[in-house]
Amino acid sequence: MQRFKHLLTSIDMTEGEPWKKLLLFTIPLLVGNLFQQLYNTADAIILGRFVGDDALAAVGSSIPVFFLLLVLLMGVAIGAGIMVSQYYGAKQKEELSYTIGTSITLITILGLIMMIFGPLGTRPLLILLDTPIEILDDSAMYMNILLWGVLGMAYFNILSGILRGLGDSFSPLIYLTIACLLNIVFNIIFIIVLDMGVLGAAIGTVIAQSLSSILCFRRLLQMRDVFNVNMYYLWPKKKYIIQILKLGIPTGASQVIFVLAMMVVQPLVNDFGRLFIAAYVVIMRIDGFVMMPNFSFGNAITVYTGQNIGAGKVDRIGKGVKQCTIMAAGTAFVMVGLILIFGQYIAGAFTTTQEVVDTSIRMIWILAFGYVAFAVNMVMWGTIRGAGDAISPLWAALINTVVIRLPTAFLFVHWMGRPEALMYSLLLSWIFNTILGIIVYRFGKWRNKGIVKHESV
Repeated sequence: MQRFKHLLTSIDMTEGEPWKKLLLFTIPLLVGNLFQQLYNTADAIILGRFVGDDALAAVGSSIPVFFLLLVLLMGVAIGAGIMVSQYYGAKQKEELSYTIGTSITLITILGLIMMIFGPLGTRPLLILLDTPIEILDDSAMYMNILLWGVLGMAYFNILSGILRGLGDSFSPLIYLTIACLLNIVFNIIFIIVLDMGVLGAAIGTVIAQSLSSILCFRRLLQMRDVFNVNMYYLWPKKKYIIQILKLGIPTGASQVIFVLAMMVVQPLVNDFGRLFIAAYVVIMRIDGFVMMPNFSFGNAITVYTGQNIGAGKVDRIGKGVKQCTIMAAGTAFVMVGLILIFGQYIAGAFTTTQEVVDTSIRMIWILAFGYVAFAVNMVMWGTIRGAGDAISPLWAALINTVVIRLPTAFLFVHWMGRPEALMYSLLLSWIFNTILGIIVYRFGKWRNKGIVKHESV
């Protein structure tokens, strides 16, 4: 019991050997991301196996639109997490309390707006993307159910981000694990037993996310020694709203650019037919597993940078970045090897259609070693964001999308006339964005962007 309590304590990344603190923080993130992928994959496997490829395609085609509607909430959650990590590193309890209270209130307001107005735009957006008529109704229904239950997802994202900013990556892991297991149970009940199809998958996801957000609230209320728990701090203050939005809006805008790129490319995917749409869903699910370590190390270095910026220990960041890059790239290399060896079996878990399986594997082979570059990408940009620089990632996303991702996607598809062109375009954009990240890390002014100012910065 004593060891379990120790796991729930916050990790102070401003002291000790960087790689040890980063690894200790990253492991729960990595396991949590694994369960997040299982959480998402459970829907896809059960739908593909027990309902059919059309149901799988319906869920897959709705994902870009859903993320477009969700990006502001995601941006606010990331911005709040960065502020929390810096104030926690600076040991400024009052500012930390206002940040947490304001972010919870802000996400509540934005979530309610999304619940009310979001469903109005789902069907028009899906039609705009040339979603095949056979899956249009199911795609719209799936998205609408998720939007009506978006508060549970929004609370989980922001509360787990706050907990991680406070150095606690273990509690979100526990709650995400519970959510994943519940989601699988709900899928079995709603999809297989009650034969609810896509509707059942959406309802199960909403319930599981909502329960996990309640557990996050409970954990946060137990941390009274770290920040002040009081209704007074829930009343939003202008200073903290501005700072959260200053970090969150550019971050959300960066995500909007990437999601818009997905949406612009989606008609190209759709043009290759419903079987390729189903294969594309499988590709993205496998991609999610390979990306897990990259996002985990990226999140860890963001918190590490934020805490050290807050504590005024800027010189400590470089050592952590080097060590994190080595760990991230090495892990990505291992993941690539595993996915190339076992990819056929993983793809076969989603569908019994051999054409879908074969297509998925061909695409993954093209992307394979781009994942190592993406690992470096996540560490570079995670460091820059953690320091409080949200503008440089925004410009990088815009340049990468306008100059590389979209032009090459259309040119390659026109030139090759095959779906592999989409993967070559994606690979090229990963490499380009990694190069941009290295340049900004080396020569950018992100070290002076912290919200907590010190004479030495």
